[in-house]
Amino acid sequence: MLDRCTFPAAGVAAVSGGADSLAMLALAVASGCRVLEAVHVDHGLRHGSADEADVVRVAAGELDVPFRSERVVVARGPNLEARARAARRAVLGHGVVMTGHTADDQAETLLLNLVRGAGVTGLGAMAPGPAKPILALRRAETRAVCAARGWTPVVDPSNEDPAFRRNRVRHEVLPLLDAIADRDVAALLARSASLARDDDALLDSLASAIDVTDARAVAAAPLPLARRAIRAWLTAGYPPDAAAVERVLTVARGDARGCDVGDGRSVRRSGQRLVRCDP
Repeated sequence: MLDRCTFPAAGVAAVSGGADSLAMLALAVASGCRVLEAVHVDHGLRHGSADEADVVRVAAGELDVPFRSERVVVARGPNLEARARAARRAVLGHGVVMTGHTADDQAETLLLNLVRGAGVTGLGAMAPGPAKPILALRRAETRAVCAARGWTPVVDPSNEDPAFRRNRVRHEVLPLLDAIADRDVAALLARSASLARDDDALLDSLASAIDVTDARAVAAAPLPLARRAIRAWLTAGYPPDAAAVERVLTVARGDARGCDVGDGRSVRRSGQRLVRCDP
């Protein structure tokens, strides 16, 4: 199992108390990773959530890993999951922060990105590496690690809530796909994500050769590479949406003198140069 993990030499472990993150913590120690601390973050979104820190505290104590518990405030409303992730990341500290995402999470992410209309980059889902060291493992394996240690992981009831799209993919879409394909589709989707990331890396390399400020070069480039070069140029935290990229292409082709690209930014054409105007 450890040979499929990608633990760093040292890092912080984000541990919710669920099976995946508890198993990650145990495997990190077994791999020789110097776990600087196991951090539990309570978002205060459900009754009794603060008690879950005790599960992590006990596990960390058994493994002789420093433990820290944090409480963040996340107001209910739109984009709850994204805001909770941002709040969690803010208190986890710097350096490599390990999270317990598995191959099952990878399959769900690919499907979620697919229904959002993602391109090759989105279909690559999550990249493996030190921050996601157990991405090649399955949930059944993380549960087995916890059982072997005699741990009873926290069961988060929000993981059953159909209000969250990921839960519907997990509990409805993937079981249906398994039945249709008569096989374990999550493993296939994880493999597809890996192939997509390889293609994505190649396309990024080719697109990086384009001078995106040269309108003629952008207009003459193969469309997939031109789009990719523009997207990289405009990305500031989050990539621009597809419509913004297409608007920049119209400017590069001379069909418009300028365009809005979101967040108060714009792109205009000056002679044969594309100029990005940031607020």
